[in-house]
Amino acid sequence: MSTDTRAPNQETRGAIELTLAMVLSGTLGVFVIESGASPFNVVFFRCLFGTVTLGLYCLVRGFFKNHGFTARKLGLAALGGVFIVFNWAFLFESYERTSISVATVVYHTQPFYVMLLGALIFRDRLTAAKFGWLGVAFVGLVLVAGVSASDLTGGGDGAYLAGLGYALLAAVFYAVSTLITKRVTGVRPHLVALVQLVLGIFLLLPFTTLSQTRHLGADWGWLIGLGVIHTCVMYVLMYSSYQKLPTPKIAVLAFVYPAVAMLMDWAVYGHRVSLLQALGIPLIVAASLGINLGWTFRGRAAKQAAASSAATTSTATATAGATTAAAAAGETAEPKIEIKSGGTR
Repeated sequence: MSTDTRAPNQETRGAIELTLAMVLSGTLGVFVIESGASPFNVVFFRCLFGTVTLGLYCLVRGFFKNHGFTARKLGLAALGGVFIVFNWAFLFESYERTSISVATVVYHTQPFYVMLLGALIFRDRLTAAKFGWLGVAFVGLVLVAGVSASDLTGGGDGAYLAGLGYALLAAVFYAVSTLITKRVTGVRPHLVALVQLVLGIFLLLPFTTLSQTRHLGADWGWLIGLGVIHTCVMYVLMYSSYQKLPTPKIAVLAFVYPAVAMLMDWAVYGHRVSLLQALGIPLIVAASLGINLGWTFRGRAAKQAAASSAATTSTATATAGATTAAAAAGETAEPKIEIKSGGTR
């Protein structure tokens, strides 16, 4: 019997919220490019306007009461913020040197770095299936990157290669932030994100050229939008949806983000991926879903054998299981969704 107590209407609402959040994520690149500001300036003002709006939201909702922070948790949130802020800067730099489509798809290889870093740092177990999906993702990444032999020997576009490097570096920084921030427990993710935004203001100030913003004019609207829409509104929708959805649905809906990003890149800038690059996209999608949902490469026969074995074991332990279940009948377990990062896209 399932222990998932989410009401169907709550799950539907969560799906709508997460879909809207991912659609907003997909328009992020257009706001960054249209602002005309340098990547570090963009991130600085995203942090500034995001701090104001998300801070007001937290104040109105009363999140500052019983916030749950300790010195250790605050330090971890801040450390994760260092990586998330520079992750944004590297991603935005990649937009300018490659395209929104290529940068977004390459950036979406984050789950694999989370897996690898988790194995290296925290000794998380890597199964054969995970290694297999990692290989699938690598093939997809090579295809999406569209790098030729001439690019690697210095005869290609150096700026494009640098852009790919920035996208990969952004993905790695995001993975590091995820591993750090997921250890901040008992604190609302909105507050974790707010700490990271506040930190970003002071962290990026030395890299920000404020004199370049004097002639932005109407383009200020794009920067304000990044703080209000792509930070405050997007985070509120995303964090609300996580509590209403099962993990598999979250993993699937996350791919609305790159799909919308590619659509916007084509609609606004006329950028299209080549056929070879397009072949790599489903490989990365499949590999990411395989990692997140625990898919294996076992055939149907192996699955049937496993099911038969499980049925036999279940029959043999039915009496003992019934006794245990009866003892625990009065307890209910509320399902929780782990939020891996305080500040995501």
